[in-house]
Formats: sequence, structure tokens, C-alpha cells
Amino acid sequence: MRINYPAVVASAAAYWVLGALWYSPLLFARPFIALKGYTPEQLAAIQAQSHAGEIGLAFLTSLVTAYVLAHFVKFTGAETAASGAHTGFWLWLGFVLTTNLSTVLFEARPLGLYLINNGYHLVAMLGMGALLAVWRRERTRVPAYQS
Repeated sequence: MRINYPAVVASAAAYWVLGALWYSPLLFARPFIALKGYTPEQLAAIQAQSHAGEIGLAFLTSLVTAYVLAHFVKFTGAETAASGAHTGFWLWLGFVLTTNLSTVLFEARPLGLYLINNGYHLVAMLGMGALLAVWRRERTRVPAYQS
């Protein structure tokens, strides 16, 4: 199976950019910070640090997720935005939502934090699945995957 790597990179970049927006003051930064229980001093120390390593690793994990999702899009035969989003939804439900629940159950993390984090992954997986399903190579007009 051949993978359309530009589609994978674009969907990974979209996932990564969505994360920057999701955790920004425009959306969920304030409730996220409150749920984490950061003091103003802790928050200032966090903001003063370089996060280049974490940002790079976040992009790498986005690439891995997009690459694996491209395979599932292929396996399900998704070729429309709706069917690609559907594939992303089932993967999110079966692997992301369920595996992250242990952080609430066993690490006593707040349910709100779980909802913010997994809401981000849901929106991202829906969008990535849709993008991977409809992306066509200009030259050959094939899906983001190719047999």
C-alpha cells in the first residue's frame, strides 16, 4: 500500500495547529489551567521555559497518528469526508477515549480535564479522517492511500 505523504503531513499539521488553538486563551486555556491547579508562580515558571522539545514531540506524535489513520481510512474504504470522519470517530472512541479514562479513574485527574483533552482529540481525529479520505493526488486522482 502506498501512502500519500503530503496528505499525512497536512493532516498532522492540522492536528498540531488545532492543539495550539484548542489550548490557547481563545478556547480552553483558562479552564485547563484552573483544572490543573497551577498557581500564578507555577504558570509563570512554565511560561518562562522553552518548550521546543515538547512541541517537536507533539508534531511527531501527530505524524504517527495521521500515518496510522491513513491506513485505517484505506482499510475502511473511506473516500468521502463523512466516511473519513466516521473512521476517525471510531478510532477515537475505541483507542483514545477509552485508554485516557484511566487518568480519571486511577490518577484522580479532574473529569473536566479529561473532557477538554479528549474533545481536542475527537475534533482532530474527525478532521484528519475527513482530510485523509478526500485528499487526492493531483496527477493520479487517487485517495490519500493507494493500493
